[in-house]
Amino acid sequence: MSIVTEKEAKAILKKVLAFSKADECECNLNGEVSGNVRYARNTVTTAGQLSDLTLAVQSTFGKKTGVATINEFDDASLEKVVRRSEELARLAPDNEEYMPILGPQKYEKMNTYFESTAKVTPDYRANAADVSITPSKKNKLVASGFLNDATNMLAIMNSKGLFAYNVGTSVNFSATIRTEDGRGSGWVTRDYSDVKKMDTAKASKIAIEKSMGSVDAKELEPGKYTVILEPAASVQLLANMVGNMGQRNADEGQSFLSYKPKEGEENPPKNKLGMKMFDERVNIYSDPHHPDVPTATFAADGHPVKKTYWVKDGKIANMPNNRYWAKKTGAQYIPTATAGSIGLFGGQNQFIMDGGDDSLEDMIKNTRRGILVTRLWYIRQLDPQTLLYTGLTRDGTFFIENGKIKYPIKNFRFNESPIVMLNNIEAMGKPVRINGSMVPPMKIRDFTFSSLSDAV
Repeated sequence: MSIVTEKEAKAILKKVLAFSKADECECNLNGEVSGNVRYARNTVTTAGQLSDLTLAVQSTFGKKTGVATINEFDDASLEKVVRRSEELARLAPDNEEYMPILGPQKYEKMNTYFESTAKVTPDYRANAADVSITPSKKNKLVASGFLNDATNMLAIMNSKGLFAYNVGTSVNFSATIRTEDGRGSGWVTRDYSDVKKMDTAKASKIAIEKSMGSVDAKELEPGKYTVILEPAASVQLLANMVGNMGQRNADEGQSFLSYKPKEGEENPPKNKLGMKMFDERVNIYSDPHHPDVPTATFAADGHPVKKTYWVKDGKIANMPNNRYWAKKTGAQYIPTATAGSIGLFGGQNQFIMDGGDDSLEDMIKNTRRGILVTRLWYIRQLDPQTLLYTGLTRDGTFFIENGKIKYPIKNFRFNESPIVMLNNIEAMGKPVRINGSMVPPMKIRDFTFSSLSDAV
Protein backbone atom coordinates (compact mmCIF):
# COMPACT_ATOMS: atom_id res chain seq x y z
CA MET A 1 0.00 0.00 0.00
CA SER A 2 2.88 2.37 -0.76
CA ILE A 3 0.77 4.52 -3.10
CA VAL A 4 -2.63 5.11 -1.53
CA THR A 5 -5.61 6.81 -3.12
CA GLU A 6 -6.85 10.20 -1.99
CA LYS A 7 -9.73 8.52 -0.16
CA GLU A 8 -7.40 6.07 1.60
CA ALA A 9 -5.00 8.87 2.55
CA LYS A 10 -7.82 10.87 4.12
CA ALA A 11 -8.94 7.87 6.16
CA ILE A 12 -5.44 7.22 7.54
CA LEU A 13 -4.74 10.87 8.37
CA LYS A 14 -8.12 11.45 10.01
CA LYS A 15 -7.40 8.51 12.28
CA VAL A 16 -3.99 10.00 13.16
CA LEU A 17 -5.48 13.40 14.01
CA ALA A 18 -8.09 11.73 16.23
CA PHE A 19 -5.25 10.55 18.49
CA SER A 20 -3.74 14.04 18.81
CA LYS A 21 -3.81 16.02 22.09
CA ALA A 22 -1.57 18.84 20.84
CA ASP A 23 -2.58 22.45 20.26
CA GLU A 24 -1.84 21.91 16.56
CA CYS A 25 -1.05 18.79 14.58
CA GLU A 26 0.04 18.24 10.99
CA CYS A 27 0.49 14.86 9.29
CA ASN A 28 2.38 14.07 6.10
CA LEU A 29 1.96 10.77 4.28
CA ASN A 30 4.74 10.02 1.77
CA GLY A 31 4.53 7.01 -0.53
CA GLU A 32 7.02 5.80 -3.11
CA VAL A 33 7.31 2.93 -5.53
CA SER A 34 10.47 3.05 -7.62
CA GLY A 35 12.66 0.76 -9.67
CA ASN A 36 16.16 1.07 -11.05
CA VAL A 37 18.88 -0.53 -13.10
CA ARG A 38 22.57 0.32 -12.96
CA TYR A 39 25.28 -0.79 -15.38
CA ALA A 40 29.06 -0.39 -15.55
CA ARG A 41 31.81 -1.80 -17.79
CA ASN A 42 29.09 -2.78 -20.29
CA THR A 43 27.36 -5.04 -17.76
CA VAL A 44 24.30 -4.61 -15.57
CA THR A 45 25.59 -4.51 -12.00
CA THR A 46 22.49 -3.92 -9.88
CA ALA A 47 18.73 -3.75 -10.27
CA GLY A 48 16.10 -3.25 -7.65
CA GLN A 49 12.76 -1.92 -6.54
CA LEU A 50 11.71 0.17 -3.56
CA SER A 51 8.27 0.37 -2.03
CA ASP A 52 7.64 2.41 1.08
CA LEU A 53 4.97 4.47 2.84
CA THR A 54 6.03 6.81 5.64
CA LEU A 55 4.00 8.91 8.04
CA ALA A 56 5.44 12.05 9.64
CA VAL A 57 3.55 13.69 12.50
CA GLN A 58 4.31 17.22 13.68
CA SER A 59 2.81 18.18 17.05
CA THR A 60 2.92 21.65 18.57
CA PHE A 61 2.25 23.02 22.04
CA GLY A 62 2.49 26.80 22.00
CA LYS A 63 5.75 27.37 20.15
CA LYS A 64 7.24 23.97 20.95
CA THR A 65 7.27 21.50 18.06
CA GLY A 66 8.22 17.84 17.74
CA VAL A 67 8.26 15.53 14.73
CA ALA A 68 8.16 11.73 14.68
CA THR A 69 7.94 9.28 11.76
CA ILE A 70 6.80 5.70 11.30
CA ASN A 71 6.01 3.23 8.51
CA GLU A 72 3.57 0.99 10.40
CA PHE A 73 -0.14 1.71 10.10
CA ASP A 74 -2.07 -0.36 12.61
CA ASP A 75 -3.96 1.70 15.19
CA ALA A 76 -1.45 1.07 17.96
CA SER A 77 1.43 2.27 15.79
CA LEU A 78 -0.44 5.38 14.68
CA GLU A 79 -1.17 6.33 18.27
CA LYS A 80 2.46 5.58 19.22
CA VAL A 81 3.91 7.97 16.63
CA VAL A 82 1.49 10.73 17.68
CA ARG A 83 2.47 10.33 21.34
CA ARG A 84 6.16 10.31 20.41
CA SER A 85 5.83 13.58 18.47
CA GLU A 86 4.03 15.10 21.46
CA GLU A 87 6.78 13.96 23.85
CA LEU A 88 9.42 15.52 21.62
CA ALA A 89 7.42 18.75 21.37
CA ARG A 90 7.24 19.11 25.17
CA LEU A 91 11.02 18.65 25.38
CA ALA A 92 11.78 21.13 22.61
CA PRO A 93 12.72 24.80 23.20
CA ASP A 94 10.35 27.49 22.00
CA ASN A 95 10.66 28.26 18.30
CA GLU A 96 10.29 32.03 18.15
CA GLU A 97 9.71 31.83 14.40
CA TYR A 98 6.93 29.28 14.57
CA MET A 99 3.92 30.11 12.43
CA PRO A 100 0.47 28.59 13.04
CA ILE A 101 -0.57 25.89 10.58
CA LEU A 102 -2.80 26.88 7.68
CA GLY A 103 -6.53 26.28 7.44
CA PRO A 104 -8.35 24.77 4.43
CA GLN A 105 -6.98 25.81 1.02
CA LYS A 106 -8.17 25.54 -2.58
CA TYR A 107 -5.87 23.95 -5.17
CA GLU A 108 -5.87 23.93 -8.93
CA LYS A 109 -5.79 20.49 -10.49
CA MET A 110 -2.63 19.34 -12.28
CA ASN A 111 -1.79 16.02 -13.93
CA THR A 112 1.59 14.95 -12.62
CA TYR A 113 0.83 11.22 -12.90
CA PHE A 114 1.41 9.08 -15.99
CA GLU A 115 0.24 5.48 -15.99
CA SER A 116 2.96 4.56 -18.48
CA THR A 117 5.68 5.49 -15.96
CA ALA A 118 3.91 3.88 -13.02
CA LYS A 119 3.79 0.59 -14.94
CA VAL A 120 7.45 0.41 -15.96
CA THR A 121 8.64 -3.21 -15.69
CA PRO A 122 12.03 -4.85 -15.03
CA ASP A 123 12.03 -5.88 -18.70
CA TYR A 124 11.74 -2.23 -19.75
CA ARG A 125 14.65 -1.27 -17.51
CA ALA A 126 16.79 -4.13 -18.81
CA ASN A 127 16.11 -3.13 -22.42
CA ALA A 128 16.84 0.52 -21.63
CA ALA A 129 20.27 -0.53 -20.41
CA ASP A 130 20.85 -2.97 -23.27
CA VAL A 131 20.27 -0.38 -26.03
CA SER A 132 22.94 1.75 -24.38
CA ILE A 133 25.41 -1.08 -23.77
CA THR A 134 25.16 -2.92 -27.12
CA PRO A 135 26.10 0.00 -29.42
CA SER A 136 28.87 0.95 -27.01
CA LYS A 137 30.36 -2.54 -27.29
CA LYS A 138 30.11 -2.41 -31.09
CA ASN A 139 32.15 0.80 -31.06
CA LYS A 140 34.68 -0.65 -28.58
CA LEU A 141 33.51 1.74 -25.88
CA VAL A 142 32.78 1.22 -22.18
CA ALA A 143 29.32 2.24 -20.98
CA SER A 144 28.00 2.91 -17.51
CA GLY A 145 24.64 4.36 -16.59
CA PHE A 146 21.65 4.49 -14.31
CA LEU A 147 17.89 4.54 -14.87
CA ASN A 148 15.35 5.16 -12.12
CA ASP A 149 11.57 5.36 -12.43
CA ALA A 150 9.34 6.39 -9.56
CA THR A 151 5.79 7.08 -8.48
CA ASN A 152 5.60 9.45 -5.50
CA MET A 153 2.55 10.30 -3.43
CA LEU A 154 2.13 13.03 -0.83
CA ALA A 155 -0.86 13.79 1.37
CA ILE A 156 -1.00 16.56 3.98
CA MET A 157 -3.71 16.99 6.62
CA ASN A 158 -3.78 19.14 9.73
CA SER A 159 -5.97 19.84 12.73
CA LYS A 160 -7.31 23.06 11.17
CA GLY A 161 -8.93 21.23 8.26
CA LEU A 162 -6.28 21.54 5.54
CA PHE A 163 -5.96 18.60 3.16
CA ALA A 164 -3.74 18.33 0.09
CA TYR A 165 -2.99 15.31 -2.09
CA ASN A 166 -0.81 14.68 -5.12
CA VAL A 167 0.63 11.68 -6.93
CA GLY A 168 3.30 12.09 -9.59
CA THR A 169 5.67 10.05 -11.72
CA SER A 170 9.20 10.55 -12.99
CA VAL A 171 11.91 8.66 -14.88
CA ASN A 172 15.59 9.65 -14.92
CA PHE A 173 18.46 8.33 -17.05
CA SER A 174 22.14 9.17 -17.27
CA ALA A 175 25.03 7.49 -19.05
CA THR A 176 28.79 7.96 -19.23
CA ILE A 177 30.44 6.28 -22.21
CA ARG A 178 34.23 6.17 -22.53
CA THR A 179 36.83 4.82 -24.89
CA GLU A 180 38.60 1.66 -23.72
CA ASP A 181 41.84 3.58 -23.17
CA GLY A 182 40.03 6.27 -21.16
CA ARG A 183 41.11 9.10 -23.46
CA GLY A 184 37.60 9.96 -24.67
CA SER A 185 34.40 10.46 -22.70
CA GLY A 186 30.79 11.35 -23.47
CA TRP A 187 27.83 11.89 -21.15
CA VAL A 188 24.10 12.38 -21.43
CA THR A 189 21.11 12.78 -19.11
CA ARG A 190 17.34 12.73 -19.63
CA ASP A 191 14.36 13.02 -17.28
CA TYR A 192 10.60 13.04 -17.88
CA SER A 193 7.28 12.60 -16.12
CA ASP A 194 6.04 10.35 -18.94
CA VAL A 195 8.31 7.40 -19.77
CA LYS A 196 6.92 7.37 -23.34
CA LYS A 197 9.23 10.32 -24.01
CA MET A 198 12.31 8.40 -22.87
CA ASP A 199 14.61 6.95 -25.53
CA THR A 200 17.81 5.68 -23.94
CA ALA A 201 19.17 4.44 -27.28
CA LYS A 202 18.88 7.90 -28.85
CA ALA A 203 20.33 9.55 -25.75
CA SER A 204 23.24 7.08 -25.59
CA LYS A 205 24.06 7.74 -29.24
CA ILE A 206 24.90 11.33 -28.28
CA ALA A 207 27.26 10.14 -25.53
CA ILE A 208 28.83 7.62 -27.92
CA GLU A 209 29.53 10.29 -30.52
CA LYS A 210 31.05 12.62 -27.92
CA SER A 211 33.15 9.82 -26.50
CA MET A 212 34.70 8.99 -29.86
CA GLY A 213 34.97 12.65 -30.80
CA SER A 214 36.79 13.72 -27.65
CA VAL A 215 39.91 11.52 -28.14
CA ASP A 216 43.29 13.23 -28.63
CA ALA A 217 42.19 16.48 -26.98
CA LYS A 218 44.49 19.43 -27.56
CA GLU A 219 45.56 22.07 -25.08
CA LEU A 220 44.09 25.53 -25.34
CA GLU A 221 45.32 28.49 -23.31
CA PRO A 222 43.04 29.45 -20.38
CA GLY A 223 41.32 32.82 -20.68
CA LYS A 224 38.00 34.39 -21.61
CA TYR A 225 36.15 32.66 -24.44
CA THR A 226 32.82 32.68 -26.19
CA VAL A 227 31.16 29.46 -25.02
CA ILE A 228 28.15 27.48 -26.10
CA LEU A 229 26.72 25.88 -22.98
CA GLU A 230 24.50 22.87 -23.42
CA PRO A 231 21.71 22.78 -20.78
CA ALA A 232 23.70 20.33 -18.61
CA ALA A 233 26.54 22.87 -18.50
CA SER A 234 24.45 25.68 -17.04
CA VAL A 235 21.66 23.98 -15.08
CA GLN A 236 23.54 23.70 -11.78
CA LEU A 237 24.81 27.29 -11.91
CA LEU A 238 21.26 28.49 -12.57
CA ALA A 239 19.79 26.22 -9.87
CA ASN A 240 22.34 27.55 -7.38
CA MET A 241 21.40 31.11 -8.29
CA VAL A 242 17.65 30.50 -7.97
CA GLY A 243 18.25 28.72 -4.67
CA ASN A 244 20.07 31.81 -3.38
CA MET A 245 17.30 34.29 -4.24
CA GLY A 246 15.59 34.07 -0.84
CA GLN A 247 14.32 37.33 0.62
CA ARG A 248 15.61 36.72 4.13
CA ASN A 249 19.24 36.16 3.20
CA ALA A 250 19.09 39.25 1.01
CA ASP A 251 17.53 41.37 3.77
CA GLU A 252 20.18 40.19 6.22
CA GLY A 253 23.04 41.12 3.88
CA GLN A 254 24.08 37.56 3.08
CA SER A 255 23.35 37.19 -0.64
CA PHE A 256 23.91 38.62 -4.10
CA LEU A 257 20.49 40.28 -3.79
CA SER A 258 21.48 42.25 -0.69
CA TYR A 259 21.43 45.99 -1.33
CA LYS A 260 24.51 48.03 -0.40
CA PRO A 261 23.44 51.61 0.41
CA LYS A 262 25.21 54.49 -1.24
CA GLU A 263 26.84 57.05 1.01
CA GLY A 264 24.23 59.43 2.36
CA GLU A 265 21.31 57.47 0.92
CA GLU A 266 18.16 57.79 3.05
CA ASN A 267 15.85 54.83 3.70
CA PRO A 268 17.66 52.46 1.33
CA PRO A 269 15.99 49.14 0.47
CA LYS A 270 17.35 45.98 2.04
CA ASN A 271 17.29 43.99 -1.17
CA LYS A 272 17.34 44.37 -4.95
CA LEU A 273 13.69 43.55 -5.63
CA GLY A 274 12.63 45.30 -8.84
CA MET A 275 16.18 46.09 -9.91
CA LYS A 276 17.69 45.07 -13.24
CA MET A 277 20.35 42.39 -12.81
CA PHE A 278 20.51 40.55 -16.13
CA ASP A 279 20.09 40.80 -19.89
CA GLU A 280 16.53 41.89 -20.85
CA ARG A 281 15.93 38.49 -22.46
CA VAL A 282 16.28 36.66 -19.14
CA ASN A 283 12.98 35.41 -17.75
CA ILE A 284 13.01 32.81 -14.98
CA TYR A 285 9.88 31.52 -13.29
CA SER A 286 8.19 28.56 -11.60
CA ASP A 287 4.96 27.09 -12.90
CA PRO A 288 3.35 23.89 -11.59
CA HIS A 289 1.19 23.80 -14.74
CA HIS A 290 4.08 23.70 -17.22
CA PRO A 291 3.35 20.69 -19.46
CA ASP A 292 6.97 19.47 -19.55
CA VAL A 293 7.72 19.85 -15.81
CA PRO A 294 4.39 19.51 -13.98
CA THR A 295 4.48 19.67 -10.19
CA ALA A 296 2.09 19.59 -7.25
CA THR A 297 0.09 22.80 -6.92
CA PHE A 298 0.88 23.14 -3.21
CA ALA A 299 4.04 23.82 -1.23
CA ALA A 300 5.40 21.76 1.66
CA ASP A 301 3.28 23.73 4.15
CA GLY A 302 0.11 23.17 2.11
CA HIS A 303 -0.05 26.70 0.69
CA PRO A 304 -1.22 26.87 -2.95
CA VAL A 305 1.48 27.41 -5.58
CA LYS A 306 0.91 29.26 -8.85
CA LYS A 307 3.05 30.54 -11.71
CA THR A 308 5.56 33.02 -10.28
CA TYR A 309 8.24 35.04 -12.05
CA TRP A 310 11.54 35.37 -10.19
CA VAL A 311 13.25 37.29 -12.98
CA LYS A 312 11.21 39.22 -15.55
CA ASP A 313 12.89 41.09 -18.44
CA GLY A 314 16.17 40.92 -16.54
CA LYS A 315 14.72 42.43 -13.33
CA ILE A 316 14.22 40.73 -9.96
CA ALA A 317 10.44 40.25 -9.95
CA ASN A 318 9.91 38.23 -6.76
CA MET A 319 11.94 36.65 -3.98
CA PRO A 320 10.94 33.39 -2.26
CA ASN A 321 10.42 33.57 1.51
CA ASN A 322 8.66 31.77 4.32
CA ARG A 323 5.55 32.80 6.22
CA TYR A 324 7.48 34.06 9.23
CA TRP A 325 9.74 36.38 7.22
CA ALA A 326 6.85 37.59 5.08
CA LYS A 327 4.91 38.59 8.21
CA LYS A 328 7.96 40.16 9.86
CA THR A 329 8.75 42.34 6.84
CA GLY A 330 5.23 42.99 5.61
CA ALA A 331 6.01 41.22 2.32
CA GLN A 332 3.80 38.85 0.39
CA TYR A 333 4.36 35.17 1.20
CA ILE A 334 5.70 33.53 -1.96
CA PRO A 335 6.18 29.73 -1.82
CA THR A 336 7.88 27.90 -4.68
CA ALA A 337 6.94 25.02 -6.94
CA THR A 338 8.97 21.92 -6.15
CA ALA A 339 10.59 19.55 -8.63
CA GLY A 340 9.82 15.96 -7.71
CA SER A 341 8.43 14.75 -4.39
CA ILE A 342 7.93 17.11 -1.47
CA GLY A 343 7.25 16.59 2.18
CA LEU A 344 7.45 18.10 5.61
CA PHE A 345 10.91 19.47 4.87
CA GLY A 346 10.38 20.58 1.26
CA GLY A 347 12.38 19.66 -1.82
CA GLN A 348 14.34 21.05 -4.77
CA ASN A 349 12.87 24.19 -6.35
CA GLN A 350 11.61 23.93 -9.93
CA PHE A 351 12.61 26.74 -12.30
CA ILE A 352 11.95 27.48 -15.94
CA MET A 353 14.09 29.78 -18.07
CA ASP A 354 12.78 31.15 -21.34
CA GLY A 355 15.00 30.67 -24.34
CA GLY A 356 15.22 31.75 -27.96
CA ASP A 357 14.92 30.43 -31.50
CA ASP A 358 18.54 29.48 -32.22
CA SER A 359 19.39 25.79 -32.48
CA LEU A 360 22.67 24.43 -31.14
CA GLU A 361 23.79 24.03 -34.76
CA ASP A 362 22.95 27.68 -35.49
CA MET A 363 24.99 28.84 -32.53
CA ILE A 364 28.01 26.81 -33.67
CA LYS A 365 27.62 28.03 -37.26
CA ASN A 366 27.56 31.65 -36.10
CA THR A 367 30.64 31.36 -33.87
CA ARG A 368 33.97 32.50 -35.27
CA ARG A 369 36.01 31.23 -32.33
CA GLY A 370 34.63 29.57 -29.23
CA ILE A 371 34.18 26.47 -27.08
CA LEU A 372 31.32 23.97 -26.88
CA VAL A 373 30.79 22.65 -23.33
CA THR A 374 28.84 19.45 -22.68
CA ARG A 375 28.59 19.87 -18.91
CA LEU A 376 30.15 21.34 -15.78
CA TRP A 377 30.75 19.38 -12.61
CA TYR A 378 32.30 19.55 -9.12
CA ILE A 379 30.88 23.07 -8.80
CA ARG A 380 31.77 24.94 -5.59
CA GLN A 381 30.87 28.44 -4.41
CA LEU A 382 33.69 30.95 -3.93
CA ASP A 383 31.79 34.11 -3.01
CA PRO A 384 28.10 34.30 -1.97
CA GLN A 385 27.95 38.06 -2.56
CA THR A 386 28.86 37.77 -6.25
CA LEU A 387 27.79 34.13 -6.74
CA LEU A 388 31.26 33.33 -8.05
CA TYR A 389 31.64 29.59 -8.65
CA THR A 390 34.45 27.31 -9.71
CA GLY A 391 34.35 23.86 -11.25
CA LEU A 392 35.44 21.81 -14.25
CA THR A 393 34.26 21.02 -17.74
CA ARG A 394 33.83 17.31 -18.46
CA ASP A 395 32.81 14.60 -20.94
CA GLY A 396 33.30 16.45 -24.20
CA THR A 397 34.74 19.95 -24.63
CA PHE A 398 35.33 21.13 -28.19
CA PHE A 399 36.97 24.06 -29.99
CA ILE A 400 34.87 25.93 -32.55
CA GLU A 401 36.47 27.88 -35.40
CA ASN A 402 34.72 29.63 -38.28
CA GLY A 403 31.38 27.99 -37.57
CA LYS A 404 32.64 24.41 -37.27
CA ILE A 405 33.78 22.09 -34.48
CA LYS A 406 37.48 21.73 -35.24
CA TYR A 407 38.81 19.39 -32.55
CA PRO A 408 38.40 18.26 -28.91
CA ILE A 409 40.25 20.22 -26.24
CA LYS A 410 41.46 19.42 -22.74
CA ASN A 411 39.10 20.29 -19.96
CA PHE A 412 39.24 23.59 -18.10
CA ARG A 413 38.66 24.82 -14.59
CA PHE A 414 36.27 27.77 -14.73
CA ASN A 415 35.73 30.72 -12.40
CA GLU A 416 32.42 32.35 -13.27
CA SER A 417 29.23 33.82 -11.84
CA PRO A 418 25.78 33.16 -13.30
CA ILE A 419 25.12 36.89 -12.78
CA VAL A 420 27.91 37.76 -15.22
CA MET A 421 26.94 34.86 -17.47
CA LEU A 422 23.35 36.08 -17.81
CA ASN A 423 24.58 39.54 -18.73
CA ASN A 424 26.77 38.17 -21.55
CA ILE A 425 24.16 36.28 -23.56
CA GLU A 426 24.61 36.29 -27.32
CA ALA A 427 22.01 33.68 -28.26
CA MET A 428 19.62 31.15 -26.71
CA GLY A 429 17.87 28.03 -27.93
CA LYS A 430 14.69 26.20 -27.04
CA PRO A 431 14.53 25.16 -23.35
CA VAL A 432 14.69 21.45 -22.59
CA ARG A 433 13.87 19.55 -19.43
CA ILE A 434 16.83 18.71 -17.21
CA ASN A 435 16.84 17.86 -13.49
CA GLY A 436 13.14 18.70 -13.23
CA SER A 437 13.59 22.20 -14.65
CA MET A 438 13.66 23.82 -18.10
CA VAL A 439 16.95 25.27 -19.37
CA PRO A 440 17.90 26.56 -22.85
CA PRO A 441 21.26 26.07 -24.55
CA MET A 442 23.09 29.39 -24.44
CA LYS A 443 25.88 31.18 -26.25
CA ILE A 444 27.82 33.32 -23.77
CA ARG A 445 30.70 35.73 -24.40
CA ASP A 446 33.71 36.21 -22.12
CA PHE A 447 33.29 33.06 -20.04
CA THR A 448 36.31 32.70 -17.76
CA PHE A 449 38.49 29.58 -17.86
CA SER A 450 41.23 29.88 -15.26
CA SER A 451 43.40 26.78 -15.80
CA LEU A 452 43.67 23.43 -17.58
CA SER A 453 42.59 20.06 -16.19
CA ASP A 454 43.96 16.65 -17.14
CA ALA A 455 40.67 14.93 -16.25
CA VAL A 456 38.76 13.50 -19.23
